[in-house]
Amino acid sequence: MSGLPGTGKTTIARELARRLNGVFLRADTIAQALIAAEVMKDDDNPTAYIVGYAVAEENLRTGATVIADYVNGLALTRQAWRDVAARAGVPFHAIEVICSDMAEHRRRVETRASDIAGLVLPTWQQVAGRTYEKWDAGTTTIDTFTTGLEDAVAGLLVQLGKSRSDH
Repeated sequence: MSGLPGTGKTTIARELARRLNGVFLRADTIAQALIAAEVMKDDDNPTAYIVGYAVAEENLRTGATVIADYVNGLALTRQAWRDVAARAGVPFHAIEVICSDMAEHRRRVETRASDIAGLVLPTWQQVAGRTYEKWDAGTTTIDTFTTGLEDAVAGLLVQLGKSRSDH
């Protein structure tokens, strides 16, 4: 589950993980824990990704479904998640969450509150200026400006081959 901050990816990822009884890995949670432990100075560091890859792979090898909630602004990080799934021998699903209306995206970024103790959320300027490479074909894109939470999750469950009776 990838996308810029403020697009709604955490909300969707959390609900999808709940419905699938899956493991929910969130970059912000890992990064803030490492910052609080003084292992990292700030979240501009690949450590939260590296830890996430390892935890995801271990859980996938046990048969768990893993929903990873990371920005993944670079093709390099997206490939790393594909590699994790391949090593674990499980399918990989690339899901990008966007908000196509810039004014709404900005409003969300500027008005949201952190649900992680100590986490300082990025400003709109930081989000808008972030490096975010174009996605390849074959990615599922969810536009949270036009699609609500229930429809987004229901659509993903169908795509993943999970019927209502499965979750």
